[in-house]
Amino acid sequence: MIRKITLTVCFMLLAAALHAANKEQERLENCGVVMQEIMNVPDNIPQEVMEKAECVIVFPSVLKAAFVVGASYGRGAMVCRTGEHFRGRWGAPAMFALEGGSVGFQIGGQATDLVLLVMNERGADSILSSKVKLGGDASVAAGPVGRDASADTDAYMRSEILSYSRTRGLFAGVSLEGSTLRPDDDATQDVYGRKLTAREIVMGGKVRVPESGRHLIAVLDKNSPRNESRKESARK
Repeated sequence: MIRKITLTVCFMLLAAALHAANKEQERLENCGVVMQEIMNVPDNIPQEVMEKAECVIVFPSVLKAAFVVGASYGRGAMVCRTGEHFRGRWGAPAMFALEGGSVGFQIGGQATDLVLLVMNERGADSILSSKVKLGGDASVAAGPVGRDASADTDAYMRSEILSYSRTRGLFAGVSLEGSTLRPDDDATQDVYGRKLTAREIVMGGKVRVPESGRHLIAVLDKNSPRNESRKESARK
């Protein structure tokens, strides 16, 4: 009887672990779908801005109900360029969570996709180090939209993070001041099957992209294969 109970408990724990892993892998796949759809929008993130981003964070299907109760309301993935000073190709994703605070728009009853662009090394280092408050520990601003929009706006020049939202098919910059951003280590473990920190994944450069993250990386490689900000810095 004890053996049967033990086997049953072990089976239940294994099933729960597999369910969690599948859930996070599906979330990571959805990040790729969201990024692909956003890049297909006529007035999307300006190419000049994408080419200067060090990292991209995608949160699919954020819901209003979570904003109302003030609990955790966003789960997604962060991808950074590899190599010294983020000069290389896009690397493996780390899972992240967006929590608390208020936002500068009304979601209604619709799901909203969020995309954050990390524009410099200081912003990336802050996010990878610990939980950060947007607008406090890391500066954030609504990003410019439209393929012809200039990246040399005041928001771009001052902010470490540019934020965007897509609701009901509409794509626009959005304020996320007061929200907090942190690595979701449990979700990352579910995706990779082992404990890894966001910094180990992003800065180590030795973690392979999981199958569920390949679509997201492919979209980023296609739309922004090089870090153009480094070329500008070299010319200056």
